[in-house]
Amino acid sequence: MTRKPVIEVRRSKRRRRTVSAYRDGERVVVLIPAQFSRAEEREWVDRMLERLAAREQRARRTDVELTARAQRLAARYLPDHPLAARPASVRWVQNQNGRWGSCTPGDGTIRISHRVQEMPDWVIDYVLLHELSHLVIASHSSAFWALVGRYPKCERARGYLEGVSAAAGLGITE
Repeated sequence: MTRKPVIEVRRSKRRRRTVSAYRDGERVVVLIPAQFSRAEEREWVDRMLERLAAREQRARRTDVELTARAQRLAARYLPDHPLAARPASVRWVQNQNGRWGSCTPGDGTIRISHRVQEMPDWVIDYVLLHELSHLVIASHSSAFWALVGRYPKCERARGYLEGVSAAAGLGITE
């Protein structure tokens, strides 16, 4: 049985519309505008607890899950390359600060930056498919981009990653 966390609501007169929450040890702190009614407070506390739980669940993604996800993507989007698109290993790494993912076609290894772990599933899928496509075509040629382009949310995911990179000042490009 999981215990319900202690919730501390902090009201701010300077805060107008935004609501945020974070975990402080065993306690969850929810920051809300001072003018919110008690009903709005309850609604937003529940909503923020759900968001916090979802964020924490995404952060617990494992290498095993990532490998299974890569296998599903390869089967769906690269069915005409069954051997080439079968990675030897797929794992999350902490040491990639200049790229979202990397692939070594020679040994079939794929590494995905921990920065991607908390991103939406469709962005993770794009990064994985990008790296899987490198197992088929090592360069960023037009044939490579044709493989990556099989993913329906390709352009949307690329835009998302560019936005995250620009907003955080990371300078990460493909």
